[in-house]
Amino acid sequence: MSVSSLEWAITIGLTVGVLLFDIIIVARKPHEPTTRESATALSIYVAMAVAFGIWIMVFHDTPGKDGDFALQFFAGWLTEYSLSIDNLFIFIIIMASFNVPKKYQQEALLVGIILALIFRGIFIALGAVAIEQFSWMFYIFGAFLIYTAWTLAKDTDHDDDAENMVVRFTRRHVDISNQWDGLKLIVRENGKRVVTPMFLVIVALGTTDLLFALDSIPAIYGLTREPYIVFTANVFALMGLRQLYFLLGDLLKRLIYLSQGLALLLAFIGVKLLLHALHENELPFLNGGEPFDVPEIPTLWSLGAIVVILGVTAVLSLTVSGRRQRNGLTPQGEPIPDNRYPGDADS
Repeated sequence: MSVSSLEWAITIGLTVGVLLFDIIIVARKPHEPTTRESATALSIYVAMAVAFGIWIMVFHDTPGKDGDFALQFFAGWLTEYSLSIDNLFIFIIIMASFNVPKKYQQEALLVGIILALIFRGIFIALGAVAIEQFSWMFYIFGAFLIYTAWTLAKDTDHDDDAENMVVRFTRRHVDISNQWDGLKLIVRENGKRVVTPMFLVIVALGTTDLLFALDSIPAIYGLTREPYIVFTANVFALMGLRQLYFLLGDLLKRLIYLSQGLALLLAFIGVKLLLHALHENELPFLNGGEPFDVPEIPTLWSLGAIVVILGVTAVLSLTVSGRRQRNGLTPQGEPIPDNRYPGDADS
């Protein structure tokens, strides 16, 4: 795929522009967005992603030759979007664990999304260099995704504690205020500098973004080797994530099989990576350094598999959780305390 410097510059410029627009809007009036506001913004971002995919099809796909860049983008975008939704679960846990006031949640989420873009940008560059220099990296990426799929499949419930090792270390070694002051990370109390609770939230969001970047970048490199597509798929997957957080709310808790669906998705991509690694094999201790005669999974099949896996996961999750709710249970099948649906109480 031939991408000019001008295209890269315009793409990065538009990405920064959208982020700056978000920052200005959020900074000017911190608030909990309405359903209509979130739905409108999310629809615009999704429409932009679809339009971008069509633009790639028109200007970069050549019929009969390398004609699947648009398919690679849509497959990568859907995969990264689904992983980002899983990321939202952790964001919700972080917000609840630290009791972040609702009017400050937009600001915290925006910082989390910016950090996610930075970390993913770094890993995209490193991944591109590694793959270009060492084809055997596909073996490592494939094995890592299959291992990640195994751990996700066993994860039937997200941990409700956002206190990871980095956060606990920070708590032990710095003085922390009990007062919130927007995005301010350091304030002065009684003549002494202390960090605000928002500092801990940013630490938790940053470490979470770092871990998710480790999963998402190998996953998308299993669908495309084009850094431009990898970058734009990640950008469009993260755009609108803040609005999605407020739009879906407790609906996210009803996606009870999301971890298992993502596990199947990552396992599929992991197998695809391993098949590609065997097909491109250069390791001297495997088949004498010669490529293996193995089939590779076409991009169209990959896109179809992704759509089916995500569709079945969503329908099955909502059907089962809805039935449990009608029977007076939580989406996870537990009794509802005080006969209230989780999230009804004002937090």
